[in-house]
Amino acid sequence: MKNTKKVLLATLAAGSMLALSACAGGAGGGGGEGGGDGGLIGVAMPTKSSERWIQDGDAVKEQLEEQGFTVDLQYAEDDIPTQVSQIENMITKGAEALIIASIDGTTLTSVLQDAADADIPVIAYDRLIRDTENVDYYASFDNFVVGQQQAWSVLNGLGLAELDGTPIEGAPAGPFNIELFAGSLDDNNAFFFFDGAMDVLQPLIDDGTLVVKSGQTDIEQVATLRWDGETAQSRMEDILTADYSDGSTVNAVLSPYDGISRGIISALTDAGYSVGEGWPVISGQDAELDSVKAINSGEQYATIFKDTRELAVVAVDMATALLKGEEPEVNNTEDYDNGVKTVPSFLLDPVIVVKDNITEVLVDSGYWTEEEING
Repeated sequence: MKNTKKVLLATLAAGSMLALSACAGGAGGGGGEGGGDGGLIGVAMPTKSSERWIQDGDAVKEQLEEQGFTVDLQYAEDDIPTQVSQIENMITKGAEALIIASIDGTTLTSVLQDAADADIPVIAYDRLIRDTENVDYYASFDNFVVGQQQAWSVLNGLGLAELDGTPIEGAPAGPFNIELFAGSLDDNNAFFFFDGAMDVLQPLIDDGTLVVKSGQTDIEQVATLRWDGETAQSRMEDILTADYSDGSTVNAVLSPYDGISRGIISALTDAGYSVGEGWPVISGQDAELDSVKAINSGEQYATIFKDTRELAVVAVDMATALLKGEEPEVNNTEDYDNGVKTVPSFLLDPVIVVKDNITEVLVDSGYWTEEEING
């Protein structure tokens, strides 16, 4: 089984990198020919409190500047009125296009009407903007698959399935105690992640292989406002006190994001859990450096790698095409209904990262260095 897992990891990593390269090339190659005319493009990011958004913002800005554009990059520190004001200012300054990673995808209707009135195209970046017709395109990853991958990584850590979800013959019968966490309810992606994960986990909950001792299985019960790690830590502490004071232990935790995972790890450590036999299997997302280190140390089992460099390429190519009067390339025109319209989308492929393939997926691709991971 160990050899099979290594072969699978190599195949997943190689296949995904090929897919990422193909997507980047197919979308027009934003890092290549300059297409800008010096015009202004506004880039609105949610916060600098998450490592990934800093990387996203830097990648988009760099690639737009390579195309010849001037970039107004703003972070709103998860404050909705601030983000609305920042976008208003971008419109006032004469932005020719807007690339927006929203804090709350339901709160931008009015300001995006202003953008539409000024004939400014809008690209939703990674988070779908909802309840408005004034969003033109969406650049993201296959977020339902991200959720499936998070669940598969949990099952893999429990010895129940391979990383692609294939059941392992002779796997332990369980039952295993699992607790569920989801992202912020104001982020459309949180629902895709959770639905994908539950597509995998629900049958095993139904047959008793997995047991949610807290009884909290609805997304409204398990959501984490603003994806905040301290909020997740507090909820995990409450669960441990209320449901595991009888001497039972948590075997696994479905976590949708690395920052939430680190909060869960803190709660478990404070409750007396220690890394080694009996330490829970914990999933994650975004391959943040501290969580990659945690995977190396055994605190976190897995994360989902979404290469922000490739996502930036797609968003930049969309903006460049629109400003040239061309139609951006998309690969999904059915799944991303924002409540008013189905937004044409380009989706990239995520990759599961566990300890065995950190080097292959993250170091060999240049995302992190060995020194950064081991430092």
